[in-house]
Amino acid sequence: MTTPDSSSAAAGFSYSKERFRELVEQVLAEAKKVGATDAGAEVSEGCGLSVSTRLGKVENVERNRDKSLGVTVYVGQRRGNASTSDFSTKALQDTVRAAFDIARFTAEDPVAGLPEAEDLSLDESARPELDLFHPWAIDAAGATELALRCEAAIFDVDKRITNSEGAAVSAQQSHFYAGNTRGFGGGYASSRHSISVAPIAGRGAGMQRDSWYSSMRDAADLASAEQVGRYAAERALSRLKARKVKTAEVPVLFENTVAAGLLGGLVQATSGGALYRRATFLLDSLGTQVMASHIDIAEDPHERKGKGSSPFDDEGVVTRARKVVEAGELQGYFLSTYSARKLGMKTTGHAGGSHNLRMTSRATAPGDDLPTMIRRMGRGLFVTELMGQGVNYVTGDYSRGASGYWIENGEIAFPVHEVTIAGNLKDMLRDIVGIGTDAYTVGTKTIGSVLISKMKLAGS
Repeated sequence: MTTPDSSSAAAGFSYSKERFRELVEQVLAEAKKVGATDAGAEVSEGCGLSVSTRLGKVENVERNRDKSLGVTVYVGQRRGNASTSDFSTKALQDTVRAAFDIARFTAEDPVAGLPEAEDLSLDESARPELDLFHPWAIDAAGATELALRCEAAIFDVDKRITNSEGAAVSAQQSHFYAGNTRGFGGGYASSRHSISVAPIAGRGAGMQRDSWYSSMRDAADLASAEQVGRYAAERALSRLKARKVKTAEVPVLFENTVAAGLLGGLVQATSGGALYRRATFLLDSLGTQVMASHIDIAEDPHERKGKGSSPFDDEGVVTRARKVVEAGELQGYFLSTYSARKLGMKTTGHAGGSHNLRMTSRATAPGDDLPTMIRRMGRGLFVTELMGQGVNYVTGDYSRGASGYWIENGEIAFPVHEVTIAGNLKDMLRDIVGIGTDAYTVGTKTIGSVLISKMKLAGS
């Protein structure tokens, strides 16, 4: 094994980027040698530390380290894949041969193949620096201390916090290098760190739980352990004495943390796989009105420190900033090379999924914070948690278990649990009447609280 360079060693990696480049080039050369028409390969390595505590005691301390090399071989329009965690020359040769043999005996697929060279990120100097890698120099003792402080903070808030499902601290980092026989080669390192806790409030049948977390690429950007703990406790306490409400049709306000799911629904419905299988309620929707006319959705793959940032997608295709929705009209799908060819279109650089999405409303005023959105709703349900997977992306039918707060006269009246909200995503996206300024990022999606004019609420 090649000795890692100083930067790789400092990050805890065993392999350097240059060594990864050599491995990919070795595999691609071997693929050509055995008779492949084309080939692509990716090698990666990850390492990290996770610590969890519960009730003031350490529950788990885990260190993870993994590595993998995958190769895709094309024989004409036949495709085969194989992978290995053994980087020895013989193992790599065997892996290429296995992929080649799979390809030889696989049925031809008329749209299979690598991206066109014109779509690939071939100029390494043109790729933006996205500041995605911030290794966290924390050891097990330091992570344990943070987790204990986070959990202790929940009990300091109120005596009604009676129990805990535990706190956790995670520090993860990885790097990869990918290449193919059409000239693409590139890779980078990234990191993701988090602090989380799940308190329980109350006793007996009246117990309520909630949770909170902070997750960032740079540990310096994380909320403090005490902040995470206090806010989690406050959320759990606010749910005490929850009750059911009567069945009705009312406005529904989605908290920013769950509103990201609405944006995720749009992405799912406009992704290549769903479109070419004709398994989406937004079939043939490009250039049509799919949302309220005041809604915009922007995508920026080059946001510094963004959780969905990348200079190229999983196939090496260049990523670009764009408007996904403008004034409610759908401007673009989410397509990989394969799904684009199935649809007779061009790849949009979304092999591997969407990048940093931000949903906003042209009707939002600077003062439209969460209390303002609640006052604007007047009477209805403020949803802070959703349960179940009741979304049919073929029809758009939407039915989820929910909990949150009943709003009366523009104020929170009492907490609500054990209700179901139902509608159709096609209508829900069109019935958005407002988005708050309380923007929050969940994974790759940033969105404020979302007010929908009406949904069916099934209660007592």
